[in-house]
Amino acid sequence: MAGLHPRSAMSLPFSLSASFRNLSLACSKRSFSSTTPARKLYELPPECPPYPYGPNQWYRQSNTGLYGGAMIQFGNKISDGRNKGKTRRSFKPNVRRKMIYSEALGKNLFIKVTQRALRTINKAGGLDNYLLDDRPCRVKEMGIFGWHLRWQIMQTPKIQEKFSRERKKLGIPPPPTFGEWMKQNKPNFKEEVEKGTNIKGLTRPTYNWKVH
Repeated sequence: MAGLHPRSAMSLPFSLSASFRNLSLACSKRSFSSTTPARKLYELPPECPPYPYGPNQWYRQSNTGLYGGAMIQFGNKISDGRNKGKTRRSFKPNVRRKMIYSEALGKNLFIKVTQRALRTINKAGGLDNYLLDDRPCRVKEMGIFGWHLRWQIMQTPKIQEKFSRERKKLGIPPPPTFGEWMKQNKPNFKEEVEKGTNIKGLTRPTYNWKVH
């Protein structure tokens, strides 16, 4: 028995000793997160004109569909029990995914829409009439998603022909092309460039009387 050595941790199998060495009392970081990631703001393509009201900052989910101005609301849930307590709760809009047909685009669009906006679309006579309304309340109601969809509808040949017929009835000349517009505004561009490049007056040295 005198020749026996005490059993050390290094005499254990390598896998078992390595597992003991890797043990630590510090809490390990989780490989997942229970918090929902922040939703990114809806960005318009560069060729689309900017939305006058901007994306919704408080309820960003409404930037991905036609919500008709509906927002998430908060209130109290009052129990009918003995204590008559109040519990904070939220009231979310009634959002559904619907397939709505667009006559100008000639296809069905599978979009998120609230029941409030859907009733307004049916009352207006279709999706195109709902989005082409130019009243400020309708523009604000459609949101940035509806503004992008409105711009896509206005670029179709069918709507362009409709606009040209309305211009003829009202006696309005057709809008100039890009080449014609450049020819008309070329002198103005030269004047602005000369004003921006003529910096002689700004770079003229001045004499500082306080130093001398």
